Amino acid sequence: MAKAVHAHHKPEKSKLHLREQARAHEQVGGHAAARAPELPQFDRLIHERIRLGIVSALATNDSLSFNDLKRILKTTDGNLSVHARKLEEAEYISCVKFFEGRVPRTEYRLTPAGRRALAQYLDHMEQWIRFAREER
Repeated sequence: MAKAVHAHHKPEKSKLHLREQARAHEQVGGHAAARAPELPQFDRLIHERIRLGIVSALATNDSLSFNDLKRILKTTDGNLSVHARKLEEAEYISCVKFFEGRVPRTEYRLTPAGRRALAQYLDHMEQWIRFAREER
């Protein structure tokens, strides 16, 4: 009697086939392929250029206004607003809106969580740099 196979079931590859496939990947032109060390993954939230700029600028200042950040990063209102909102949602930065006289102002600060995330990001970047500089 035929065995019922569900539509979502994929047949398993034999262990022998998997070992052969792994060996084939390890061998390149008769030489064993180099194995890359386990390098850390970057925080994708900070890794984007504008967001990294925002976090870095705030790490070296107590606070910065929206216009300060826009000038430093040479970006548009809309672009800065979208990226700042993502960092604020992740609680990497805080945002305070107020009026100075009749002029609305927005100020940003790096939160402790944002400072820790930046420190970890920089540690990961340093690991990648050390690996890239290693003599081969």
